[in-house]
Order: sequence, then structure tokens, then C-alpha cells
Amino acid sequence: MTMREQVSLTSGADFWHTQASPGAGLPSVTLTDGPHGVRKQRTESGYSPESVPSTCFPTASALAATWDAELLEEVGVALGTEARTEGVSVLLGPGANIKRSALCGRNFEYFSEDPFLSSRIAAAWIRGVQATGVGASLKHFAVNNQEFRRYSIDALVDDRALREIYLASFEHAVTDARPATVMAAYNRVNGIHCTENRWLLTGVLREQWGFDGLVVSDWGAVTRRSSCLAAGLDLEMPGYGGRGDESVLAAVETGELSAVAIERAADAVTHLVERTEPARAADPGYDEAAHHTLARRAAEAGTVLLKNDGVLPLAASARVAVIGEFAKQPRYQGAGSSGINPHRLDDAWTDLIDRVGAERLVYAPGYHRGSGRTDAALLEQARAIAREADVAVVFAGLPDSYETEGVDRASLNLPDGHDALIAAVTAVCPRVVVVLANGAPVLMPWHDDVAAIVECYLGGQAAGSAISRILTGDAEPGGRLAETFPLRTADNPVHVWPTGPATLEYRESIYVGYRYYDAAELDVRYPFGHGLSYTSFVWSELEITEVFDSTADDTEKRFDVAVRITNTGDRPGSEVVQVYVRDVESTVFRPEQELAGFAKVFLVAGESRRVTIQVDRRAFAFWDTTIGDWAIESGDFEIRVGASSRDLRASATVALESDRSGFDPGPLAYHGSPVFERSAFAELYGKTLPDNVVDAPGHYTVDTPVADIRHPAATLLTSFLRRRVAAMAPTTDDDDPLSLLFERSLQELPPRMLPMLTQGAVTPDAAAAFVDICNGRGVRGIRALVTALIRR
Repeated sequence: MTMREQVSLTSGADFWHTQASPGAGLPSVTLTDGPHGVRKQRTESGYSPESVPSTCFPTASALAATWDAELLEEVGVALGTEARTEGVSVLLGPGANIKRSALCGRNFEYFSEDPFLSSRIAAAWIRGVQATGVGASLKHFAVNNQEFRRYSIDALVDDRALREIYLASFEHAVTDARPATVMAAYNRVNGIHCTENRWLLTGVLREQWGFDGLVVSDWGAVTRRSSCLAAGLDLEMPGYGGRGDESVLAAVETGELSAVAIERAADAVTHLVERTEPARAADPGYDEAAHHTLARRAAEAGTVLLKNDGVLPLAASARVAVIGEFAKQPRYQGAGSSGINPHRLDDAWTDLIDRVGAERLVYAPGYHRGSGRTDAALLEQARAIAREADVAVVFAGLPDSYETEGVDRASLNLPDGHDALIAAVTAVCPRVVVVLANGAPVLMPWHDDVAAIVECYLGGQAAGSAISRILTGDAEPGGRLAETFPLRTADNPVHVWPTGPATLEYRESIYVGYRYYDAAELDVRYPFGHGLSYTSFVWSELEITEVFDSTADDTEKRFDVAVRITNTGDRPGSEVVQVYVRDVESTVFRPEQELAGFAKVFLVAGESRRVTIQVDRRAFAFWDTTIGDWAIESGDFEIRVGASSRDLRASATVALESDRSGFDPGPLAYHGSPVFERSAFAELYGKTLPDNVVDAPGHYTVDTPVADIRHPAATLLTSFLRRRVAAMAPTTDDDDPLSLLFERSLQELPPRMLPMLTQGAVTPDAAAAFVDICNGRGVRGIRALVTALIRR
């Protein structure tokens, strides 16, 4: 291909398709949203909430709670098959970002607070999808842990936290599952946008991890295509039919951008098209009923029984009051770009009637579904039916508007109406079961007053029947928490953010999730890994064996951790064996313990099985900033096995020798951040950080949120954005999550995203000209900008 043809491949043809190259015999391919379903739009350009029907599987928070890699592969295969049926070559997922704070509005789309669990679950999802010939897109790389100002925020993170937490959440998924693409995030990391961060995209991802796929931008995340290509980005999405190619060619001509970078990116696009050729083969079709059954199995496996005094499963003769609109109109997925149009939708009320019989059930709505609000009449109706029931099952949780892409949560509270409803019911009924539908932890002021709590997360289109089967005992609650549920919002070290509109300081360093709660010795509502069963298990015979690989040197040795699990109850059930490692004495700050392995085992009543989990040397290592690599200190390490991070059943101590001597870090070993140096955790608090102030007049950039620009020229742009938002938002209801998303986007969108909003009518140069005007540097390009906006 000519240089011009190669350049054309580095930007999409439109919102969802790559650019074709007829001369090279290279077709255009389709990329589509889809962490838990195939969200292929009915329209081919721009963003639209209208999509073709597909199976809505449980969201990532529920899938991670399964702790079941084999099941995740099954779900991945189903997703890939449906993508192929729709002619989709790349499915945009999974999301492997760490749940740094429970307040992140997109946590329902992410797996865990722990990088080991997150990366293993992500790898399984990727393997399943790519087994069908469809490519996965591991996202959002990297350190994308909040929605507030996600387009422009600068995440300031020390090197150990980067390596041990935020990059580790992606690393195994990249090296083990080899995703076809990795998606670069909107935000900056230590001063540099992810899309133009050469250290991140080339140094770490390609040279250190061996990634051989394509790096694609999040939609609208490209700052300047030539600088992003130089850093290691391959494909800008969306594209605008060739607009912007001239500026890239000019950068090549001036030597600002090398021809080698263009060739690399064009080769990556070509390889992606070739690699995903099976996705464009004959339509394989799929069995909708079978996929629905798989979605139900996944929902059951990810449902966590938090508390149970014996009220569950429901007794066969119990009179049951079912309270809460979620029982009839389920909350089953989060809002935003992952919203799926399901083939069908189960509800718990209908399925309970089939299983229990209408004569034993009575219903009250309890609250208004959209807002979560209640009133005196609704509360009295709920109390009235609860008084006459043997058991009251209250369906509560978070309304759609509480959890959506683009908007973080204000608190961990349920709506006041839901808390009031539960309090009203517990006042008149001693046996209350609370069934929660939410994508992330919530507070439970009524915790001690209820008999059982079932955390269902967002269970997809079959969540209703899954809940019904679990309540009646026809299925087990197979889930374990992949995140900690705190007692109070303020207990989390990240409960207020950001520190300012421009930067976000990760001052807690490696102490995220249970790592923090353990170090601070804080009580929690429910710990990482927690989950009850309808049966009981005995753990015994812990044995740890040191294993050497005869084909490698001693640095490749590992430990096999074996324990016997016996089902001592009268029902079948599953247990999750979790292995944690603790450095007994360290010269650097380290967590109390870290997850190093896990396995899920299903046993029938009376069955016993020996479970063996491999723990490699990486589990004992920390990121040593003095050498720029993973290192182990000589000494004793405690290997613990348990049913949660705070339910440890047995332990043993092993000794390891340091592997730091003689290491040559090479040119990419250490990249100091502009803020944090090679410092210990305690020293981070003494650093001088940039002022966190809104950009002042005369200092605006293409990354400044439009709402922060104080200049008359911004009026035109704001008016245009409001029209675009109004055209895309389905309603103007304050409680509608998409309306909230679009309104927040209006406030936070920077000028660099104007090309995406106008399908390229506003060029990057025109957006830069707008910023120049606002900075008082002339009127260059104003005519082109105004013309483009008027045409839109």
C-alpha cells in the first residue's frame, strides 16, 4: 500500500467500522459494544441506544462473583457466536479496570478490586470470545477508575501501585489470552494521555508484555492522531471518512512522525482483519433458548448469599409476601454503552408463581421503580401483607439512574424509599429476606434486623428466574464477593474524589480494597471472597509442595497448594478455595496478604475432593523500583487457604531466596512519574502536587471541559452540544440514566471530542482554533468552526 493508503487505515471509516482498502483486498470490519451482550446498533453511524436483540448476560460484577473461569469461557463463546451472527468482528470488552472505589458509576462493568482475580476472569472471557474467531478488546487501558471527568482527568499513581494493582489487572489477560485488541482509555496517567503514552502502549504493553495485537482508542480519546500513532496507538475510533489524514501525512513529511510508526499501525489493522476473518464467514446462528439458560446459570453462579439464619431456601408450605417493584420489573443491567436489548426478560414474580403457586404468594410494589421513592400508602400496603406472611421477601437495590457510565455515585446508600420499606417490613415481620439488585456495594442500616440477604448484582435477562430458583432451593447461590462491602462509605480510603478538576492523586498507593481494610484493621460488612451456601463444607489436609520445572532453572519453581474439601451437608453445593500469600517480614511496605490463587469446586452431598492450586513465584514478589522489575526478598512467606480474605482455614510457612542479584533492568526498567518518585507509601503524603484549579482564562487547552471555559465563544459550542445531547437522549426524565449520562457529558466534554460528536464535520484543527479563540489568540479557523456547527 502507498503511504496514503496506510494512513487511511489508522482511523475508522465511521462510528463502528474500520476503513477498507479495496486495492489491498482489505474489507472493512465492524466493532461493537458488548461486555455482557452484543450491542450492535440498528443505525450504522453515531451513537444510538437502539440495538438489535441479543442475549443479555450478567454484568461483570456478577460474572466475577462466580469465581469460575470455565463458566466465563462458556459465556465468552456464546458472546462470540452472537457477534458472528451479527457480522461483528470485534466485541468491545471485557473491562478489567480495578474497583478502586465503590463509588465508581461504572463498577458494574468491571470485575474486581483484586488484580489477580480480575485478570484471570478477564482472560477466561477473552479465550471464550476469541475461540469463535471474534476479537476481544480489553479495556480501558489503563488506570480508568472513575467516571467524573473521565475524558480529561490526570491519574497520578506511584510506580508500585501501577505495577502491582492497576497494570496487573490487565497483564495476565494480555500475556495469557492474547486479546486481538487493547483499548486505550480517555484519561491521563502521570501527566500523559493514555492514547499518546509511549511508555504505556509501547514500553509496557508491547515490549515488556509481548502484546502483538492492535491498540484502539476509546471512542473520541485521540488527542492528536500523529502523536498517538508515534506513541503506539494503531487505530483511532470513531473515524470520519478520511478527514484528518492530511495532517498525519504532513507529520510524516516533516519528520515529526516516522514512516515506521505508520507501517506498524497499518500492519496491525491488516492483521486484525485477517485474524477475525472467521467472524465474517457464514452466519453460524445460535440457540436463543440455550443462551438464555446459560445466562441463568451464570446469574445463579454469581449470586452471593450474604446472610441466612435458615429462612432460605423457603419452606414448601410458607406463605410469602413479595414486596418491591424489582420483583416484577427487574433491574438486570447497568446503563450506558453496554445497555443490551434482550431477547426476553424473566421476572422473579412470574417464576415464583410457577414454582410456589399463586395461592401462597401476595404482592405489594413498595416503591416507585424509576425513582426508588415510596410513600405512606405504599408502606402501609407492604406492612399489611407482611403481617400475614410467614416470610417477607423484599426486592430492593439501586434504580437505573444510580449506576451508569459517565456518572459516579454520590454515596453507597440505597434510595431512602428502599431503606424505609425494609424498615417498615421488619417492624411487622420477623422473617425478612432482602434480595438486592445492584452493580456495586451498598450500605445496609437494616442489616441486623433481617433474616437473610441475597446479593444478586445485575444478573442479566435471566436474573428473575435465577433468583426464584435460588429462593426456592432449586438452585444454589454459587457466588462469592469479588469486592469488599464496607460498613460505612468513609471507611474506604477513596470515598471523596477527585482532589480537583484536573488531577486525581492515588495516595493510597497499593492499599486498595481488602489490602487497605486489612492494613487499617477495619471491620467490614462483608469481606472480599465471602459467600454462604445451602450446604456445609469441611476443609482438611493442607499440603504444600515445592515443584521444580526440569526444563528451566530454579527461578521457575512453584508451590502446589492442596487441600481436601468435603461436603458434609445434605445438598449439593460449590465452595471457592482461595489462596493468599503473606510476606512475614519485609523491608518494603506490603499488604497483609494478597490473593495468589483460587479454584471453584462443586460437590454432591457427602462427596470429598482434593483441590490443588498452583502458586508461582510472582505471587511472592513486589515491584522493586530500584531495579525496575519484580523481586522477591529472602525470607519466610505464609501461604493461607480460606473461604474469604477473613475466613482463613489453614496456613503453612515456606522459605524463599531473593532473586534480585545480577538483574539487568534494560532501557525500559524505570520510568519515573512527573509527580511521584521512587518513594515509600508514607512519603507520598509529603510531595508537592500541582494546584488543582479550573483552567483560568488564557490557559485553556483542547482537554478543558467546555463547562469550564469562561469565554463568549463557548456559548455557541454549549448551545450546539445541548442540541446534540437532546437528539441522542431518549427522554428528558431526570431519573433516566441516559439523560443523566448525556447531561454530564455536556458538562465534561473537552473540545478535542468535537470531531466525534460531529462525525468529523469539526476537524481537530477547528477544535484547536476554538481553544485559541478562548485563549485570546486570534480568530484562526472560526469561520470553519461556525460553519461546521451550523451544518450539524
